[in-house]
Amino acid sequence: MNQASKAIFPAVIIGILVVVGISRALLNPSLTVQASDLETPPPPVEQASVEEADQPDSSIECQLSARYPQKIQQWCPYIQQAANQYQLDANLIAAVMLQESGGNPDAYSRSGAVGLMQVMPRDGKAAKFMCVNGPCFASRPSMQELFDPQFNIEYGVRMLAGLIQRKGDVREALKSYGPMDMGYAYADKVLAIYENYR
Repeated sequence: MNQASKAIFPAVIIGILVVVGISRALLNPSLTVQASDLETPPPPVEQASVEEADQPDSSIECQLSARYPQKIQQWCPYIQQAANQYQLDANLIAAVMLQESGGNPDAYSRSGAVGLMQVMPRDGKAAKFMCVNGPCFASRPSMQELFDPQFNIEYGVRMLAGLIQRKGDVREALKSYGPMDMGYAYADKVLAIYENYR
C-alpha cells in the first residue's frame, strides 16, 4: 500500500462518520418533536364581537395575588379574562409574564419574541427560524398583532393552555413554552416565581 492509499482510507472513514453524525442530528426525533411543539396550533378560540374583544369583562374579579409587582398587576383584567377562558390559574400566567417580559408590553427579545408573553411572531427575526417543513412560525400572528397587550396575553395563554393539555403536566408545558436551549431550567424558574408570588 502506498502513502496516498494510507491517507485516503482514513479520510473516507472520517467522511462517512461525519455524514452519519449529521444525518442523525437532522433526523433526531427530539428535535422534530420540539419543532412540532412550536408549530402545533393552540386550541381554537371562541369568536367574540369586536367590542367584547377590545375590552376585558369589567364584571370579572381579579384573582391575581397582590404580591405581584404593579408592572404585572396592571394587566390583571386581561390576565384574568384569559385565565377564565382557558381555565388556568391567573398566578401561573402572571409568573410566565414576569419571567418573559417583566410586564413590559414592548419587550422584544434577541431571538425575536414579542410582547408580554414573549410569543414568536411569523415575521421579524423569527421569520428566519426554519423547521423541517419550512418557517417554524409561519402560522403565528404578526409582530404588530403581538405588540397589542390584550392580544398577546390571550395568544400566549392559549399556547400555554394547549401545551398543558397536550403534555399533561405544567412543568413539561413550561419547558416547551420557554426557550429550547433552557429545558427544565426555564420551567423551574417560572414555577419558583409562581410559588413565591401566589
